[in-house]
Amino acid sequence: PPGAGKTTRVPLALLDAPRLAGKKRLMLEPRRMASRAAASFMAAQLGESVGERVGYRIRFESRVSAATRIEVVTEGILTRMLQDNPELPDIGAILFDEFHERHLHGDLGAALSLETQATLRADLRLVIMSATLDGARIANWFDAPRITSAGRSFPVRIEHPPARANEDWAFQVRRAVEIALAENDGDALVFLPGKREIEKVRGVLDSGSLSWNGKAVTVLALHGELSLDEQQAALRAAADGERRIVLATNVAESSLTLPGVRVVIDLGQAREPRFDPGSGFSRLETVKISQASADQRAGRAGRVDPGTCYRLWPQSGRLDAARTPEIAQVELAPLLLEMAGWGSDQLDWLDAPPAGAWAQASELLVRLGALDDDRRISPLGHELLKFGAHPRLAAAVLRSSPEQRSLACDLVALIEARNPLRGANARDDDFRTRHRALDAW
Repeated sequence: PPGAGKTTRVPLALLDAPRLAGKKRLMLEPRRMASRAAASFMAAQLGESVGERVGYRIRFESRVSAATRIEVVTEGILTRMLQDNPELPDIGAILFDEFHERHLHGDLGAALSLETQATLRADLRLVIMSATLDGARIANWFDAPRITSAGRSFPVRIEHPPARANEDWAFQVRRAVEIALAENDGDALVFLPGKREIEKVRGVLDSGSLSWNGKAVTVLALHGELSLDEQQAALRAAADGERRIVLATNVAESSLTLPGVRVVIDLGQAREPRFDPGSGFSRLETVKISQASADQRAGRAGRVDPGTCYRLWPQSGRLDAARTPEIAQVELAPLLLEMAGWGSDQLDWLDAPPAGAWAQASELLVRLGALDDDRRISPLGHELLKFGAHPRLAAAVLRSSPEQRSLACDLVALIEARNPLRGANARDDDFRTRHRALDAW
């Protein structure tokens, strides 16, 4: 269950395993923030700094050394490592943490690792971890024993405070925060789908006289667009006599432990990628969470003491049992290109790619010239793989003239990354506005 210590205890337990002597233990985390936090916590347990025996590697950032034996990485890093050298000669074990999130790169990494183990590295050890997995199905897929740890958790009381007629959802959240402060001790963690909703709720909370025992209550945000210092502020324990409200995306749903949290307020929504046939790309949509995610979120309230979870949807409401795997609902051209680069389209999947989306991805890659008529990867396809961008965008950069190359790179970065503009400008779809801002900065 949540709080059993999977993320930070299992890698350390393998640190001195004789069968892994001389090799690294690689742990995959779905999110960069969790990767940093897990590595920092484990290093502190050893009395060391990050980058000694425990380090991490994420996009654009690395803290590892020759002494590193446990390396925490985000999921896409493993895919690149396997494509560069499928044998993974310096890796002894791969741990897939929070596998219930079922991200595309997590599924791909697990399937590629199984093939490496079956064909090149019978000694490679694989571990899949989560509090809310279908354990029997995963154990059958991996042909592996299933291990359960009760861990240390406390009971969490579930409440469904009813919404008022015509009440805006942000004011329903504020009312739930006021109830939580009056009825409970400790800090409150509020789950919201994204940065926009966090900023709206923050404004609603800041505009009112939110207080406890005559003292002001600190309101903090926690999401992936914050600076490292801002993220660390939310992850630190509150000062004596201080109460905090942390407004978070599902980045706080698993792996991260926020000290002092005794209350969870859950709006029941998250942003997840969905394929948009109109644009040919996947885009983020706000959707209802699964029951597995709701359980993960509620468990955050029971890490240090008995807690309370306020769910802001009707008690009669029903959620899907588990999150739908990304492979079933996103555009698959990047995945198909990775598999073509690997040299096989017959992997042992937990959930196979849908036939229709697979055929559409294949047709696109042939049109781009990334695959030949026999569906084998072309020299251009190998070049596209190196970019780490969607094949369509990588092709745009490669086909641009030398005079346009810099502009093409800028535009692809603006398409692939989060919108750098804020306020009213964030709603402007004119890319010239964004590019002028990029030039100015």
